[in-house]
Amino acid sequence: MFLRTRRLAVVSLLSAIIFMFTLSTVGSVAAFADELLGAESGTVSVDVDGEVTEYDLSSDEDAAAYVDSYADNLTNDSNFETNIQTAIAKVRESIKQYATFWALLPPIIAIVLALITKEVYSSLFLGILAGGLIYSNLDFETTVVHVFKDGFIDTVADSYNIGIIIFLVLLGALVAMMNKTGGSAAFGRWAAKHINSRIGAQLATTALGVLIFVDDYFNCLTVGSVMRPVTDKKNISREKLAYLIDATAAPVCIIAPISSWAAAVAGFAKGAGAENGMSLFIQAIPFNFYALLTIAMMIFIAVSKFDYGPMAKYEAAAAKGEALDKLEEISEQANEKVNEKGKVIDLVIPVVFLIIACVIGMIYSGGFFTAGEDCYHDFIGSFSNSDASVGLVFGSFVTIVFAVVYFMCRRVISFKDCMEAIPEGFNAMTPAILILVCAWTLKTMTDSLGAKIFISQLIEGSASGFQMMLPAIIFLIAVGLSFATGTSWGTFGILIPIALSVFSGTEGTIKIIAVSACMAGAVCGDHCSPISDTTIMASAGAQCNHINHVSTQLPYALTVAGVSFVGYIVAGVTQSVWISLPVSIALMIATLVVLKLVSGKKKTA
Repeated sequence: MFLRTRRLAVVSLLSAIIFMFTLSTVGSVAAFADELLGAESGTVSVDVDGEVTEYDLSSDEDAAAYVDSYADNLTNDSNFETNIQTAIAKVRESIKQYATFWALLPPIIAIVLALITKEVYSSLFLGILAGGLIYSNLDFETTVVHVFKDGFIDTVADSYNIGIIIFLVLLGALVAMMNKTGGSAAFGRWAAKHINSRIGAQLATTALGVLIFVDDYFNCLTVGSVMRPVTDKKNISREKLAYLIDATAAPVCIIAPISSWAAAVAGFAKGAGAENGMSLFIQAIPFNFYALLTIAMMIFIAVSKFDYGPMAKYEAAAAKGEALDKLEEISEQANEKVNEKGKVIDLVIPVVFLIIACVIGMIYSGGFFTAGEDCYHDFIGSFSNSDASVGLVFGSFVTIVFAVVYFMCRRVISFKDCMEAIPEGFNAMTPAILILVCAWTLKTMTDSLGAKIFISQLIEGSASGFQMMLPAIIFLIAVGLSFATGTSWGTFGILIPIALSVFSGTEGTIKIIAVSACMAGAVCGDHCSPISDTTIMASAGAQCNHINHVSTQLPYALTVAGVSFVGYIVAGVTQSVWISLPVSIALMIATLVVLKLVSGKKKTA
């Protein structure tokens, strides 16, 4: 089996190399075609909210800047179609495969290799390397500079990314402290008495995930830390826990009006010309079929005790106490002496404090406490204007300080134990941080190759056709783009302005459905993708093997995606939430019932 896997991996890599060696020829033809087009160059002025930006499209730098501002220019440049072609042609003089299908090759290589080899680090790096080779047109020096300087170094140096890494380290340290106090073990014992079944543990995990809706990163790590002792006691696999965490992260945040995601969507919509971005977001919630159906599916599979695909194997092993991936960890924990002083409050109080502190940190970063700011004493506005990476760092740091003082006052662990927990927490988060850095760098590669521009032009090309089917088409394209790039924010950031532009001359429900399809598709692709930061966080929160999490979650996510696609066809035709949503929910339940019946017949056969 191992040899066959290696052969498949080698064949995949050789195929990728052969493809890349054909790039120079294909690139030359593309460049020659662009020259024949003879696109006119000149200075272009674009007014965005009263701020005029001038682009000299004969300049490499300005042409790249014009393309980078695709969403703003689409909405505000009256001669956009001509200017974007001119700018892309100029960029292609230096990057031959810019905004072509080749831009999607790096994530495709990374994802396919990860699923075949079950090894995520090398797969991501090979995807990054492929992106560098395509960008440089196989030039060695340019490839090295682009991969390491423009990729890894600039990605890690990004202030938002550094904030997320610091948050991960601080949260890891907090979890390590709570484990040293015995609080996690005490909570596990309490849950064993009060949560009487595997169904109850799964529903409790789902409920906690829904309640912590302010941010997906925060959701993944907090729910994982709190519910892991509970699900372990009830013999629920780490793969199932990771799915429940992941399915209540982005899918819940995208339908919560008070969340970092709502703020992002509202900002993108407002920037694209919507009168009220937050109002549009709220109107789109009932049409966000993927998010709503994901929650319905979690409840169904918990109550019906039904699993299918690779998840069924892991759940069956866990129910018998045979979860292979936990044996090593369990044996290590057995050698550690549990702190008998620990109580449930040693987990609950720090977690509650963390939630409150992170919310305050987020509104602080949004200007809630700063006199003279637009969002001064405006809770919703400051949340919309918040910087999640900054707010979460503030909140988690304050919580660490509080936890040290609290645990010392409780005399459950010493100051030395608290300090030892910090590097232990860092060490526990190292795999997640490594995967995140590689995933962010891979996204940088795809962005530099114009993947989003390529997808955006596909949508604009189909927009002139039947508009009733457009929401379903937008949903599929958003799924593909988000899956390939591993980012939902980047996906709906580029697609929402396009959807609003396509329906700019129409009033009514169809525009809302299209925007909702952008958000739902972006979340779906993010939910499925092995290079998505949220998926990586869910694996870290559950302390589950990342590829196991991806392979077990994929059939569940694709089932909901298929039903959602049908739902958007119904919504496009009827333009009524009272018809499309009930039909989608009924179809979701019917699909799961059929899958359960088919699965039952296979077991008895």
